[in-house]
Amino acid sequence: MAPLFKEFQKHSNLFDTRVCVTAQHREMLDQVLTFFKIKPHYDLDLMKPGQNLYDLTAKIIEYLNPILESFTPNYVFVHGDTTTTMAGSIASFYSGAKVCHVEAGLRTNNKKSPFPEEINRQITSRISDYHFAPTEASKKNLIKENISENSILVTGNTVIDALLKSVKKVNTNPSQLIQKLSHQIGDREVILITSHRRENHGEGFERICKALKRIANDNTDRLIIYPVHLNPKVQEPVNRFLSKINNIILIDPLAYQDFIWLMNRSKIIITDSGGVQEEAPSLGKPVLVIRDTTERPEAVKHGTVLLVGTNENLIVSKALDLLNNEANFIKMSKLHNPYGDGLASKRIVNFIKNLK
Repeated sequence: MAPLFKEFQKHSNLFDTRVCVTAQHREMLDQVLTFFKIKPHYDLDLMKPGQNLYDLTAKIIEYLNPILESFTPNYVFVHGDTTTTMAGSIASFYSGAKVCHVEAGLRTNNKKSPFPEEINRQITSRISDYHFAPTEASKKNLIKENISENSILVTGNTVIDALLKSVKKVNTNPSQLIQKLSHQIGDREVILITSHRRENHGEGFERICKALKRIANDNTDRLIIYPVHLNPKVQEPVNRFLSKINNIILIDPLAYQDFIWLMNRSKIIITDSGGVQEEAPSLGKPVLVIRDTTERPEAVKHGTVLLVGTNENLIVSKALDLLNNEANFIKMSKLHNPYGDGLASKRIVNFIKNLK
């Protein structure tokens, strides 16, 4: 949403635009806000240790109530599929504001995968007045659900706007951590790992870790770098299987700008992240998706990602093919990214301007 807010700021004569954050992901949020030089007008600071989805959902709606009543916005923009998105859309509907959903129409049509994100985005779609879909396939998903085509605009995804604006900035002013990592990497090829999805917890994570161990042992001249999610259900198997392998570097989760640098520095990426499935192809990075389903089938169709699930042998074979078969690597890395050209925010603002 950062590039969208920046785009609205260019039209301050038309829009009084304010930022409200719930801090559902506090550390990540603060890094992004600092990087894009955005100071929220409202910070609900809701996330507490041990908080569950029941508490979070209720508090988001409760805490948004006085803000929506005092500011009385005409439009409220929500993004993606978080609990903040779903609860924020409900609160905004109650207030009488028009709800605008950015990254609308993504579907797996399996309410338990990803959980709770699939239901979050479906509820948000039922509530929203305007739907900014990243792709034509996302638009078709919405139309199948009887959402008016006139309320849908295919824009590309704002995460690509943010990525393309950020790459140059990151390379010209790297952080101390990146300078240290760069020295540690040297001229070696990097395999970047991210994995945190709830549906992979347990045996799924163990299979992923076993696959990474095999890849590392078969590629001692390459580095695997894994920013490990802080969830104990991720930390435990990762450290048990991978902490003593010389060419695997386990690090804390990275700031937004540092993660962009590391994506750009990597040869291939193995991930269960939805955002990375969209971002990495813009950098020419082949992606192996360690999930059984994806709400981004366009990437699979276009060949910019390969769906490998948590099948140990499949993860290993596909990774080794990309690492050792230069023709296959080049073919995949040069494919067109279906998720946008960096102009999504501009399209969204122009759409809203034409409604006024």
